[in-house]
Amino acid sequence: MNIEGKGKKLKIIIPEADKVYQRSLYEAIVFAAKKYTLAGTTVTKGFMGYGANGLADSSKAFDISHEPPIIIEIVDKQERIEDFSKVVAGLLEKADGAGIIYIEDVDIVAYRKHEKAKVY
Repeated sequence: MNIEGKGKKLKIIIPEADKVYQRSLYEAIVFAAKKYTLAGTTVTKGFMGYGANGLADSSKAFDISHEPPIIIEIVDKQERIEDFSKVVAGLLEKADGAGIIYIEDVDIVAYRKHEKAKVY
């Protein structure tokens, strides 16, 4: 698959503890991305953060969640990312979860896989 050039990055930031279908929401998103054969997905764990719940529910002037955020980034062609963003929004709704989903423009410089299996 060649996806060099203009593309899109779907970025999802959710709480680590959100669940859907008895599994972590972030795992469900990654497995769905693989099923949809999207080019690549990366999941990272933030150290701290706050979102809409932190702004709305806090009685303190500045309250940081002790639950680390999970950041999921998925890169592919525009139409595939836009279609998959609807799947992610559905999973977030099904989980009754919190978070943000957004799409950014990216310039894909290279996308390659190993041609031969590495022997260690």
